[in-house]
Amino acid sequence: MTALPPDAPTTSAHPPHFAYPNRMGRVLLLAYEDVLGRNVLHALFKLAGCEYLAQAPPANNSDRQFGFEVIGGLTRALIDMYGPRGARGVSLRVGRMCFKHGIREYGPMMGLAELTFQLLPFSIKMEKGAHAFSDLFNTHTDQRVRLQETPGTLYWHIERNPLCWGVQAEQPVCYLAVGLLQESLMWLSGGKTFHVEETACQACGDEICTIAIDKKPLD
Repeated sequence: MTALPPDAPTTSAHPPHFAYPNRMGRVLLLAYEDVLGRNVLHALFKLAGCEYLAQAPPANNSDRQFGFEVIGGLTRALIDMYGPRGARGVSLRVGRMCFKHGIREYGPMMGLAELTFQLLPFSIKMEKGAHAFSDLFNTHTDQRVRLQETPGTLYWHIERNPLCWGVQAEQPVCYLAVGLLQESLMWLSGGKTFHVEETACQACGDEICTIAIDKKPLD
C-alpha cells in the first residue's frame, strides 16, 4: 500500500454540512485501500462520484472537511459494485482495518494505550473503551453516538451516521461500524470474538442506527 501524501490539498473550497476530520478520512481511505487495493479503490471513487480523492486525498489535519456525503457515497458505491452480500463482507474487513489504523492515530488521545488501562479487568475496559470511542466521535466529528447498557448487551446508537448518509436499502448497511467494533473488542479482550449485529439502520427507514454488542464472548 502506498501512503497518502502528507500535505494533500483540501478537497473542497466549501466545508460540508456534516463531516469527519480530514485525519479520520485518511484512516478510512487507508483501510479501504488495504482491503480493495489501489486500482479497485479508484474504481470505487469513480462510481461514488469522488474521483478527486485519487489525486487529492484529505490533508493530515483535524479540520472537519471529509463530508458525510462522501462516506455515504462510498457505502452506496460498494453495494453497487459487489451487491449487498459482497459489500457486507468488504465493509466488515474495512471496519477492522479502520480500527487498526485508527488506534495508532487516536489510541493515545483516548488513553487506551496506557498500561493502567491495559491491566484493568475486561468488563471495565469494555465500559471505559466504549465511552472513549463514543466521546471521540461526539467531540471530534459531526457523528453522534449514544450508549445504552443492559446486563448482557451494550447498544451503540448512531443518531447521525455518515456510513448510510443518503443511502436507501432493504437491509442494514453499516457493516463497517460493525467490523470496527468487532476488532476493537478483539483488541480489548486479547483475541476473543464477540457477537456484534446492526439491528436498526437509517438506510432502511429507522430513526437511528443501532448496533447490539453481546458483553460475553463467543469463545
